[in-house]
Amino acid sequence: MTLWVDADACPGTIKEQIIRAARRLKIPAVFVANKYISLPESSYVSSRRIGADPEAVDVHIAQNAQAGDVAVTQDIPLASVLVPKGVIVISTRGELFTDENIGERLSIRNFMQDLREAGGITPGPKQFAHKDRQRFADTLDKVLTRLLKLKTI
Repeated sequence: MTLWVDADACPGTIKEQIIRAARRLKIPAVFVANKYISLPESSYVSSRRIGADPEAVDVHIAQNAQAGDVAVTQDIPLASVLVPKGVIVISTRGELFTDENIGERLSIRNFMQDLREAGGITPGPKQFAHKDRQRFADTLDKVLTRLLKLKTI
């Protein structure tokens, strides 16, 4: 199992939680970004700096993540590619993307994008709050605990 992190837009507090979980549970965490990101030294934490193409990070994660891995991303199109592969996908706000909800989430995202492109006024995302950080921590803990239990059975 590997933790794949779409690191360009990942809040610092979420990166810290992922690093702590990787070290504590001895799970590799790979932070993929278009730019340099500073990470602490650890045998369980690494980064991959991918080219400047805006889609390069998504393509890299989609090509390398495997069933049973966990991915952290806010990118719904990326999540829609990973979920059918058996990758467990968590948003940085702690939402679990599943076979049951990814189609709806992608439709809403596409509708909002069309609205913005047509000049419609749409609100941006809500400010990242403490409850989002807590929800992420809870979801990540539940997912990793479940996967590690399955691994030992």
